[in-house]
Amino acid sequence: MANWMNGRTLIDRFEEWVPKKLAFDGDRIGLLIGTLDKKVKRVMVTLDVLENVADEAEEKQVDLIVAHHPVIFHPLKKVLSDQGQGKIITKCVKNNIAVYAAHTNLDIADGGVNDLLAGSLKLGPTEILKPTYMEPLYKLVVYVPEDHLAAVRRAIGQAGAGAIGRYSHCTFTAMGTGTFLPGEDTHPFIGTPGTLEKVKEGRLETIVPEHLLDRVLREMLAAHPYEEAAYDVFPMKNEGKQYGLGRIGKLSRPIRFGDFCERVKELLHLEGLRAVGDLDEPVQTIAVSGGDGNSLIPYAGERGADVLISGDIYYHTAHDALLSGLKVIDAGHYIESVMKQGVQHYLQNVVDQAASDTEVIVSESVTNPFHFI
Repeated sequence: MANWMNGRTLIDRFEEWVPKKLAFDGDRIGLLIGTLDKKVKRVMVTLDVLENVADEAEEKQVDLIVAHHPVIFHPLKKVLSDQGQGKIITKCVKNNIAVYAAHTNLDIADGGVNDLLAGSLKLGPTEILKPTYMEPLYKLVVYVPEDHLAAVRRAIGQAGAGAIGRYSHCTFTAMGTGTFLPGEDTHPFIGTPGTLEKVKEGRLETIVPEHLLDRVLREMLAAHPYEEAAYDVFPMKNEGKQYGLGRIGKLSRPIRFGDFCERVKELLHLEGLRAVGDLDEPVQTIAVSGGDGNSLIPYAGERGADVLISGDIYYHTAHDALLSGLKVIDAGHYIESVMKQGVQHYLQNVVDQAASDTEVIVSESVTNPFHFI
């Protein structure tokens, strides 16, 4: 019998990578069409959800589309089945295809769009170009009977708790005596109802980033032997992981700007691009932003970038870049299609870990509206 993943379970795991809290206010992310409360046999990953994508999903019997760009970005006053976005929405609803979008949260997340682009461009170690979010941290304290400490410690560590810098599974344990009085209708792991019990327990402490807190608590409770585990979660003042827009890194050696433009075309499989700046000058420090990069020009300049590669640059913003001495490559918004393979790889790992038969495929439909003539 086939083992299909539940759509909500799959997306819950996906959001551990791209939590909604990373997204910009007002961004149209999350479930946009349909329901996640169903078995998902096939997931299709796409950059955009256009009519050809909806047709492909119908043909391939897809249950869930995971997209980068929201199919519904601006509020709709009406949905007509034979016009505009209404055609797409109607086809998805008719064929019970759910549509989920991860937009700016996928741009910002570690390993997301901008890291995938930086990797494609063979930049060295990169840093965040513009910080946008500092993730809160929590201290988890749980009391565990001595002979189950190893199992609970292993469970929370495997769920991501206790990561400090390059170290993982970091915990602290202090031993003591726990007491409890089971009520009449309880089924205690240790002791009997109506009798005060004293048990040698360990106070197990660790640190948990906010986006993993629910998962860590779930795994802790599953591994804990008690009917009612005693635990506390405390917010911390320590600085958590920083997230943000864009990435900045260096090429292994300086290269002529014109030659670098040709390299970008080759590595990102582009028909063409727009370049701003002297093509004969050398460049080495490169900033990259997959989508609209106009607001990042000042940050790129302040961080010492020679070039900003972006998906969209306005005419007058290009003038501003010239005046500041920053070179710019407008490679087109479609460069964000690099996310298709990255998201497919992540979701496939989720499916494999669940030993599920759910299939994760990449859309073959082209959604780039532009041609270079």
